[in-house]
This record gives sequence, structure tokens and C-alpha cells, in this order.
Amino acid sequence: MSSPNRDKDGNPLIQRYTPNERSNHWITAICFILLAVSGLAMFHPAMAWMAVFLGGGQWTRILHPFIGLVMFVSFAVLVLRFWHHNRMDAADKQWLNQIGDVLNNREDKLPKIGMYNAGQKILFFVLIASMCGLLLSGIVIWRAYFAFYFPIEIVRLAALLHAFSAFVLICSIIVHIYAAFWVKGSIGAMVRGTVTYGWARKHHPRWFEEVVRKSRD
Repeated sequence: MSSPNRDKDGNPLIQRYTPNERSNHWITAICFILLAVSGLAMFHPAMAWMAVFLGGGQWTRILHPFIGLVMFVSFAVLVLRFWHHNRMDAADKQWLNQIGDVLNNREDKLPKIGMYNAGQKILFFVLIASMCGLLLSGIVIWRAYFAFYFPIEIVRLAALLHAFSAFVLICSIIVHIYAAFWVKGSIGAMVRGTVTYGWARKHHPRWFEEVVRKSRD
């Protein structure tokens, strides 16, 4: 897993994400952006101008659900790729108990973290729940193909669930982006696929030790 590449200062780099994992992530991210702007355009007249990003109101209504299916499938692949890294363990519970140290960047006092910390794992499962809510409700309110199979009461409830799930998803992604900027080097990991040894040792020491150990076997 270790990479022979070095950064601009000559420090060795370690691979955090493969090209396939990064492509999978960015396909999901691009779909999310398109869905967010088109969904908001259809949600309230004040945001109807956002429909321009998908070619106007008619195309927005047509493309929105299809892009949603692409995002769900892409996200499902991400879940399969990273599920085993997101199982909660004793270190995660301790990490949550020391949330004060987390917020004050006292990482030296925290338990050794694997590939993801407890906050990232909780976000992972919130994203899964909101994505499933969007898929199920989206199918029910998809007028062109499915809505006529359901009673109007169910369609209305599905519309509410869709809006709520979208709100949770958008808020979660905002947290995700903020955290990526907060921990310097995180964005570079998803763009280039690599992080420095120092970054890995500081932010995810248990994962760093596992990768180094595997590279020596």
C-alpha cells in the first residue's frame, strides 16, 4: 500500500485512496451537486433559477431522478468499498467521550484511530440512511413511472420524506466538506490519493501502523 512517491519537500507519501476509489467518490460528489441544485430548484420558486444548471425546468424534472439513481448506485459501491473501515469499536467510543479534546485539536490525548474516526463513521451511517430515504421516497413520487401506483396520501408522505432526507443529506455533506478543510491534507488525499507519513501518523495512527506493517510483510 505504501507509495514510492514523495512530496515537494522530499517526504515519502503513503497511499490512502486508489484511483478507482477516488473516481467513485467524485462521481458521487458531482451527482450530489447536480441533484442539490435541481432539487432546490423544484422545491421553492425562489430557487427556480437553479434549474438553468440542467437546461431549464423541463430537463430538470426529467434528469433529476435519473441522476439520483446514478448517485445511489455510485454511493452503494462506496459503501461496499469502505464498510469494513466504518465499524464502531472501543476506540471510537473513547473518541466520542473525549470530544472536547477533538474540538481543541488535542489529538495526542485521543485513542489511536484507524482509517476513520468515530465522527466520520457516524456520518457514514447518516449518509446511508438519508440515501435510502431519498431512493425509496423518490421512487414513490416519480410521476412518469411510479407515482400512479400509490395512493395520493402515500405520495404526499413520500414527498415529505424526500425533502427531509435531502435536508439531512445536504447538512451532512456540509459537515463533510467543513471537516475536510479543517483537517489539512484531507482534500489532497481524495485528489491525489496520497498523504504524508506525518499526516497519517498524526490523524490516523492505527491505520498508519497497519499499512506500514503490511508493506513490510
